[in-house]
Amino acid sequence: MAKPLLIDFFAEWCGPCKRMGPIIAEIKGIMGDSVEIKKLDVDHHMAEAQKYHVSVVPTIIVEKDGVIVQKFQGVTDAQTLASVLKPLVE
Repeated sequence: MAKPLLIDFFAEWCGPCKRMGPIIAEIKGIMGDSVEIKKLDVDHHMAEAQKYHVSVVPTIIVEKDGVIVQKFQGVTDAQTLASVLKPLVE
């Protein structure tokens, strides 16, 4: 089975997106290499943003084996993200 994938859709001009940076780093610290993390700037990755129906930034997508498990819009705390990711790696 593949690792869970966390995709952070952000924009450089987005204030709340900047607040997600340390949260994503915290998730990396909690989950280590058991989760793949991608950061995609919506201004440079429009096709991916459309594919995932991203209309708000920040948006966090958690995907496992190509299936979206959870979608979060707005700033999301590390504990919430970890609670979704941990069962996907156990």
